[in-house]
Amino acid sequence: MSLTYKEIITSIVTLIGVTMLFSCQGKLSELRALDIEGDAPQAIAKGVNLKYTDSGRMVANLKSPKMKDFTNKDFPYREFPDGLEVEFFDENNEKSTVTADYGIVYEDTKLIDLQGNVVIFTADSLRLEASQLYWDQTLNWVFTDRPNKIKFPNGALNEGKGFDANQNFGNFRSRTNIGVQVIEDKKPDE
Repeated sequence: MSLTYKEIITSIVTLIGVTMLFSCQGKLSELRALDIEGDAPQAIAKGVNLKYTDSGRMVANLKSPKMKDFTNKDFPYREFPDGLEVEFFDENNEKSTVTADYGIVYEDTKLIDLQGNVVIFTADSLRLEASQLYWDQTLNWVFTDRPNKIKFPNGALNEGKGFDANQNFGNFRSRTNIGVQVIEDKKPDE
């Protein structure tokens, strides 16, 4: 069977066309990646009001004017560039509130970085003010190296630079501070 010149050219053109088609499909994911700029978030949400529940009970409510979702990055995170407010509710439905001018939540490390006018007001009336505060969700640990002011429910006042504490402030270690401490004087049993 002998092929004509026209059939050979048609076969070559068809082969080149199919090759180009498959090579384009292989690059489709790369082309889609070009749609999002390197530093751009994969999503932006405005007027965020997220409610977290556990077994039908409200656990937390996060509100923010804007959230940028960078969870598609190698080191995924969510950013709250215009501030945030989070209300936490305990088992007795008592509310504690955290506010900040800026926040970022790192997905892999479970670390939260709050910046600018950070204020925590707990259900038992503890009030903390700081310019920056970190919260390690895995260890349930709160810390900062920045100036801070804490007013404890018993009236004690602590102003300092840097502290480490568990998230309910039962274990509190200040690095440098001045303030008024309330110490209970226990008398030995007679």
